[in-house]
Amino acid sequence: MPTKERIAKVERVLSNRLPDLHIVLEEVTNTHNASAVVRTCDAAGVLNVDLIYTADDAFPVNEAISTRAEKWLNLTHHLSTEACLLHLKQEGFTIASTHLGPESIPYTEVDYSRPMAIVFGNESNGISRAAIGAADHIIRIPMSGMAQSLNLSVSVGIILYEVLRQRRQTGYSSNLSPEEFEAYKIKWLKRNQE
Repeated sequence: MPTKERIAKVERVLSNRLPDLHIVLEEVTNTHNASAVVRTCDAAGVLNVDLIYTADDAFPVNEAISTRAEKWLNLTHHLSTEACLLHLKQEGFTIASTHLGPESIPYTEVDYSRPMAIVFGNESNGISRAAIGAADHIIRIPMSGMAQSLNLSVSVGIILYEVLRQRRQTGYSSNLSPEEFEAYKIKWLKRNQE
């Protein structure tokens, strides 16, 4: 039986979950990065992480790094970028894809106070042409040093906290419906006993 403190924590965390924000990871294969991204998503209040990968292996999460944060997220596997992003667009999500190309704009120039899916690519190649083509915004984190890019989990964290900053500043909130809240509460409290 969950304690009062545990019930209160589950309710507090669920009240801050953002069902209208998806983090999309395309062909991420590095276990350390995948695990750190999952942990960052949970910490920032993300509920949905979409995983695009064609390998037969399971998504490479190391529980020692993720601190089992993946059990508090909806991880959805997609076999193709096109199918994933088309589905999100049909659901009303704006797509922001991270890319270092000349067409990209600083990530701070996008309005994140709407249903948003943010696409991050793998550690070696970045995002695919399909992810670039499907994007409503192509964004980058400006670099001032010799390095061209940041570690994947660091990039996810920087952009996620800009999303949160903008939403707090504008007073925008997107919370679970009462029915969704209760369903997740029951599920999470059961999961807590596993």
